[in-house]
Amino acid sequence: MDFSSKLLESAVNEMAQLPGIGKRTALRLVLHLLKQPKEQTSYLAEALKSFRDEIKLCKNCHNISDVELCEICTNTRRDPELICVVEDIRDVMAIENTSQFKGLYHVLGGKISPIEGIGPHNLTIENLVEKVGQGGVKEIILALSSTMEGDTTNFYIYRQLQKFDVNLTTIARGISVGDEIEYADEVTLGRSILNRVPFEQGLKS
Repeated sequence: MDFSSKLLESAVNEMAQLPGIGKRTALRLVLHLLKQPKEQTSYLAEALKSFRDEIKLCKNCHNISDVELCEICTNTRRDPELICVVEDIRDVMAIENTSQFKGLYHVLGGKISPIEGIGPHNLTIENLVEKVGQGGVKEIILALSSTMEGDTTNFYIYRQLQKFDVNLTTIARGISVGDEIEYADEVTLGRSILNRVPFEQGLKS
């Protein structure tokens, strides 16, 4: 792709680094921004800069937050004895949209995947184990995607938490095998949360 401007080429190359954005789409987006008033482009740039510089991870659940403790963790109407373990922020948003879950979350930051070089130490599993070990948690819901990596992560967490007096459940298989949580429809995902089953039962099936 030939560019008449080095500035245009640089902007397109940077935009094309975003997932799912090819060079042609990047060019279309950059040219669209060029047609907008300068103030609008400045607002976008400032919003992205502020997001990158000021965003935090909740100290309790590792969810994305503007402050040290996110709004979910500080909500006194949530049940702190019930923790739903998810892969990332997108899964939190998907489950919250069902309005069926009233507990807290624990965001792992990914799934165990040896092929991608992601091991247990790269995730927040150790922090989850410490949290359960401190007491006060009655149930852990494993709400990871039903993929090979998700099942591997579920089993690893199960082995780590076996020594504690905590009820370990997994979402019901209303979510098809191989499906990602974030893409499930809200009704199916909501029912899966409500009809969760003991994790050990899933191992035997």
